[in-house]
Amino acid sequence: MIRYVIAFALSLTAVSAQAEIDIQEITSPSGIDAWLVEEDSIPFVAIEIIFDGGASLDDPEKRGATNLMMALLEEGSGELDARGFQEAREALAASYDFSAYDDSVSVSAVFLTENRDEVVALLRDALVDPRFDDDAIERVRAQVQSMLRSDAQDPNSIAGATFDAAAFGDHPYGSSLDGTAETVAAITRDDLIAAHTNALVQGRVYVGAAGDISAEELGVLIDDLIGDLPMEGPELPDRVEFGLEGGTTVVPYDTPQSVALFGHEGIERDDEDFFAAYLLNEILGGSGLESRLMHEVREKRGLTYGVYSYLVTKDLSTMYLGQVASGNGTIAEAIEVVRAEWAKMASEGVTAEELDAAKTYLTGAYPLRFDGNAEIAGILVGMQAQDLPTEYIAGRNDLVNAVTLEEVNEMAAELLDPDGLHFVVVGQPEGLE
Repeated sequence: MIRYVIAFALSLTAVSAQAEIDIQEITSPSGIDAWLVEEDSIPFVAIEIIFDGGASLDDPEKRGATNLMMALLEEGSGELDARGFQEAREALAASYDFSAYDDSVSVSAVFLTENRDEVVALLRDALVDPRFDDDAIERVRAQVQSMLRSDAQDPNSIAGATFDAAAFGDHPYGSSLDGTAETVAAITRDDLIAAHTNALVQGRVYVGAAGDISAEELGVLIDDLIGDLPMEGPELPDRVEFGLEGGTTVVPYDTPQSVALFGHEGIERDDEDFFAAYLLNEILGGSGLESRLMHEVREKRGLTYGVYSYLVTKDLSTMYLGQVASGNGTIAEAIEVVRAEWAKMASEGVTAEELDAAKTYLTGAYPLRFDGNAEIAGILVGMQAQDLPTEYIAGRNDLVNAVTLEEVNEMAAELLDPDGLHFVVVGQPEGLE
C-alpha cells in the first residue's frame, strides 16, 4: 500500500512549465554544502549525492572494482546481511540506487517523510559500514561476469569498447568501468574496501534534495549520512586528449546488420560557446526525426531506422559522437552520407528556420525535466558538479535564445571536422576496409 502512496506522491510533485524553482544553498553543521528545493505539500523526499572520482580511480589490474563495490552497498551493512537489508528497505518503502560512472559514483534515496530517520540510518550503514560478505561478493561478481559475456556478443558494446580503447589508450576512459572477465575475477574483498575508501570521499561530494524537508533538517541529515566518510581521497587522473584521427576501423562480426559508432573531439561544457554547439548538434543529429542526419540517411534514402549525434563532456576529455546501424550492404553508403552532411554543415552552416525550430524545441522541452522530486534532486547535483549557479535554471532558456545564427555557423566551421571523423564498424560491411 505504501508503494502506491509513493507513486501518487511522485505524480503530484511535477513542476509545471511556468513554475519557478526556489533553490536554497545550505551548509550542514559540519560544513558540507548542499542545495535544496523545499516542497512540503506532499510528505515525500528525494536525496541525490555525487562523489567525484568514480571508476577512473580503479587500479588498472583491478578494473571494475568501483563498479562492483557500488553494486554491493545494498547487499548488507552493519548487522544486516543482504536479505536483512532488503527486508528493512522494503518495510520502510524506501528506494535506494547506487551507481558507478567514469567520473563519479552516485547515491540516491527516495522515501516518505514519516520514515526519514529510519531510512537515513539504513542508508548511512550502507555507505559507512558495508559488509562485503563473501557470498554477496561472489553472487554480484557472477552477475557482472554474465553482463560482460553478454556485452562481448553485443555489436553496440563491441563498437563502444573498440572506439574508447583507440581514442584513450591506457587512460581509464580507454576501458569499460565494468572491467574485464580477468580483472573482475581478480578483485578481492580488500580491493573492494580500498575502492570504497577511495570513491566515497566527503571532500568531493555534491548533495541535492527536493521535497518535504527544511534546510535545518537537511543539514542534520547530511551530517548523519556522510559525516563519517573520509575527507580526502587519492588524486584524480590527468586529463587526456581524444586520440583518434579520421578513418575507419572494421571489427568483423557475424550479423546481417552493421553498427557504426563515429566521432571526433568535442567541446568543453564550460566553453562560452557551448550553447551554440548544443543547438548545432540538435539540428545536425539531435533528438527527433527532423535532424539533418535523420532526413538524409533515413527519410530520403531508407538506409537506417535511426541515426543520431551527441556531445560528450567528460570531466577529463570531450567527444562529439554519433551512431548509425544499417545492413551490411548499405552501411558504406550510410557512412558516406553522414560524412557528407558533416562536411556540408561545416561549410554552409544552418538556416535561420532550422535554428528557430531547434530553439523552440529545446526551450519547450527543458521545463519537462523537472517532473518530480527525484528528477529535481538529480538536476541540483548535476548543476553543482558542472559549477553552474543556482540562477542557471531561470536563465537557461534565455541562454539558448540568445545564440545567434552567426554564432552557430561559426561553431559549425570550428567544431565539425568531417575529415577527422573516425568510424568503428562492427559487422560484415561491404565496401569498407
